[in-house]
Amino acid sequence: MNYESKHSNKNHVNYRHTIEKEFHFSASHQLEHLPDGHQCARLHGHNYKVVVVLGSNKLDDNGFVVDYGDLKPLKDFIDNKLDHRHLNDVFDFYTTAENMSAYLYDFCKEQWEETISVSMSETPKTWSTYKGV
Repeated sequence: MNYESKHSNKNHVNYRHTIEKEFHFSASHQLEHLPDGHQCARLHGHNYKVVVVLGSNKLDDNGFVVDYGDLKPLKDFIDNKLDHRHLNDVFDFYTTAENMSAYLYDFCKEQWEETISVSMSETPKTWSTYKGV
């Protein structure tokens, strides 16, 4: 089952100011719906990277798009719910990078309206980005 985002960004614009913050976690998962013999159908793990991008055309009174310290709820969620977990036990959808980046986009968008995108990497050569367009 795929994850369906609750948010759309119909007013998506190119922002003058953007910030990015990167988070890391390690976890296992298994894509059991894939055919036998597919490498992702076996139990395996990754050292994930998550990058959230936020944007605004106007900086706040402190000169920020969003204070990096205010992104702590995302760090706490990743540390407490995802890190060193079996992701199939955490989510009720296929634990692909595409679905998880959409889920994390929704998490961020609900907290910070300035959220533009969330990207997730399973390996140094693979990335998924959800933009909420």
